[in-house]
Amino acid sequence: MRRRRPIPPSPLPQRDGVDPVRVRLPAGDQWATVREHLAQRLSTAGPGVVDGMFAAGLIVGADGRSVPADTPYAPGMFVWFHRELPAEVPVPFPLRIVHRDEHVVVVDKPHFLATTPRGSHVAQTALARLRRELGVPELGAAHRLDRLTAGLVLFTVRPEERGAYQTLFRDRLVHKEYEAVAPYDPALGLPRTVRSRIVKERGVLTAEEVEGEPNAVTRVELAAHRADGLGRYRLVPGTGQTHQLRVHMSALGVPILGDPLYPEVAAPVPAGDFRRPLQLLARKLEFTDPVTGVEHRFTSGRTLAAWSSYEDWAAGQ
Repeated sequence: MRRRRPIPPSPLPQRDGVDPVRVRLPAGDQWATVREHLAQRLSTAGPGVVDGMFAAGLIVGADGRSVPADTPYAPGMFVWFHRELPAEVPVPFPLRIVHRDEHVVVVDKPHFLATTPRGSHVAQTALARLRRELGVPELGAAHRLDRLTAGLVLFTVRPEERGAYQTLFRDRLVHKEYEAVAPYDPALGLPRTVRSRIVKERGVLTAEEVEGEPNAVTRVELAAHRADGLGRYRLVPGTGQTHQLRVHMSALGVPILGDPLYPEVAAPVPAGDFRRPLQLLARKLEFTDPVTGVEHRFTSGRTLAAWSSYEDWAAGQ
């Protein structure tokens, strides 16, 4: 079996805490030049964009030199370039450092801030912001938290150790607890463990429960409830399917306050509208450090606004 060529280091530096795009040319003979492949691959960028990048010398090879547009196509070749960063409204909430050592950084992420660059959220992400603020360009995410969810996120300092921490999450060796505010239903028997099969298709906003073997497990407990009809819930996921907690709470008939997708998709809000955040918080993170052996237990210091002051949250204050 032929061994896959190792990935060479990037010849381009980060820009605003964002890595350059790396493209490995796939096998095939349908492209005569590198330009033909990139023009097809990046067709959504708009007419003339790829040609303009070649003309400006912005697409480079492993040696850091500009790749001419007429370079013959070579499967397995790597090229790099910086994407044109989208216009982003700054997320006006701080990232709180909960813990930092030579191996990991744990932060208390605010609502509305994506964990890693994706789609229209690139420079305004926790990863890019931390790289800039801490001056640690090699910082990487060990896992992700939804953009609309606040709470604890683990980042790794050394690239060679990232896999060890990612494996903890993959093998479910991290204990996570979430807190949510949702309607209180006295007829809903809690605590209970919810099991279902959740499917999230690429390009579709929402995930859905379907028939089949369960792949999503959540322990749901009622921590407190009030006379105004609100409940505060403790959620312990046993798995990590996309939107799992939001789907399960909605299926129980108590959708999380501020959820724009469940039970129904709401109209998009304008960029920069940071009112009425989703009332979901990654409250606790516990694990044994795979590098040092230290037992880590972290707790978010954030509070959910709808529980502390529902009137202010509902008014978007």
